[in-house]
Amino acid sequence: MKRIALALSILLIAACGRQEMPQEPVQQLFTVVDDGHTYEYGIPVDLYSREEGSVGKGDVFSTILDRYGVPQQKSYQLAELSKDVFDVRNLQVGRDYHAYFDTTGELAYLVYEATDRKSVVFSLLDTLGASLIEKDLEVNTRYTEVEIQNSLWADIQDAGASPLLALKLSDIYAWTINFFGLQKGDSFKAVYDEYECDGSFVDIGNVYYVDFEHAGKNYECYFYEDGNESGDKYWNENGESLRKAFLKAPLSYSRISSGFSYARRHPITHQVKAHTGVDYAAPKGTPVMSIGDGVVTSVKYEGAGGNTVRITHNSVYKTAYLHLSKYGPGIKAGARVTQGQVIGYVGATGSATGPHLDFRVWKNGTPINPVTMDSPPADPVSADKMPEFEAAKARALAKRDSIEMYRLYEKLVLDPLRTAFCE
Repeated sequence: MKRIALALSILLIAACGRQEMPQEPVQQLFTVVDDGHTYEYGIPVDLYSREEGSVGKGDVFSTILDRYGVPQQKSYQLAELSKDVFDVRNLQVGRDYHAYFDTTGELAYLVYEATDRKSVVFSLLDTLGASLIEKDLEVNTRYTEVEIQNSLWADIQDAGASPLLALKLSDIYAWTINFFGLQKGDSFKAVYDEYECDGSFVDIGNVYYVDFEHAGKNYECYFYEDGNESGDKYWNENGESLRKAFLKAPLSYSRISSGFSYARRHPITHQVKAHTGVDYAAPKGTPVMSIGDGVVTSVKYEGAGGNTVRITHNSVYKTAYLHLSKYGPGIKAGARVTQGQVIGYVGATGSATGPHLDFRVWKNGTPINPVTMDSPPADPVSADKMPEFEAAKARALAKRDSIEMYRLYEKLVLDPLRTAFCE
């Protein structure tokens, strides 16, 4: 009976507690060391008084220090000595800082919160200088299931996950799934790492496993670094790279405002004529990428097409990017470009009713629909690396299975216990 009571107690504690998988504790910002002092940012804060502040409009480094009685000459000297750590000209309005004073009321340290993770500690003691303090990240493995009802971005948020997962997935499947053509009912499940700092979300880490169902077809993805020059990290279940010779789209997630057609009514002239490209509606200034490696053959203003970049990828494929607001760095005729390189920015030059990219593709001189064109895959995992890949695949599936089992256990055991005993 004692064993049964103990087991029930454990179940009740689990049921009435947090509804998440157990995680490692976050590293504490405050630490107590052997000398008995409490340290924050490497400063024994129990020896100092503290005052909070934030960078105001018009503030510069010297004016902040001047408030605390630091002479301008000393401020300038500290700024010079700190250049290799932090350029004080990069102070941002609204960012917090903390001032620490000794028993005489003299400023001893100024800590500037440069980002949510990085702080700059300026020392005004006997030795002037600065050091950079970076908080440790907590890494948690997450599992998310989403069915598309509205949009990838919104549905991921509704599922309680970060919308940055949408960007990560669009990068992973950039060569495989056309994210402009997602349909209601498409779905995915993913196992991935999240980085947190002091309990707050920072970024998406490695994505270990994804099963994305699109238009009735499943696209599995596994994380594995094979060490080759290609830098490929994501593969299907057969060890074939998800990277293709061409990206599925020349810009990040947006929407198609006009499709490929041989009989489209022009929005300005109202004439019915062929539109052998795809219009992507996007804000002015959105980066436009080359869908593949190639050579720029033309960079110029082309009348109705406005600022246009043309690229020859090989003996078969050519592309053009129209209505650009401006060109990318180093983009000129004869320049070699790589897949994903920014070649321009969305605009409305030429004949355009608003900012968008008119993207066109030719195969053997004939215009083809960019949305439906096929692209050959990159090299698969080499035969000698396949055992390593299979091991990585097995680990990813084990992560998925363990989380799915826990969720089933929670649904069948913990949830009924919560209902019975915790309410």
